[in-house]
Amino acid sequence: MEKKSRRSGTDPVVALTLIFVVLKVMGLISWSWLWVLSPIWLTFLFFAAIFSVILVGGRIAKGKW
Repeated sequence: MEKKSRRSGTDPVVALTLIFVVLKVMGLISWSWLWVLSPIWLTFLFFAAIFSVILVGGRIAKGKW
């Protein structure tokens, strides 16, 4: 018997981005679109930095650098 996993709820980054977009479209905030969409690109930068640290650390540990 296969057990299926279901996620309930929304990803916090998506929810925060949607909230910011709605507030911007309604005119309640006057931020630039760069900051309205910042939860998306900040998350990407965070994971890219983590990946880079792991990649560089692995190469150093193997003695290839």
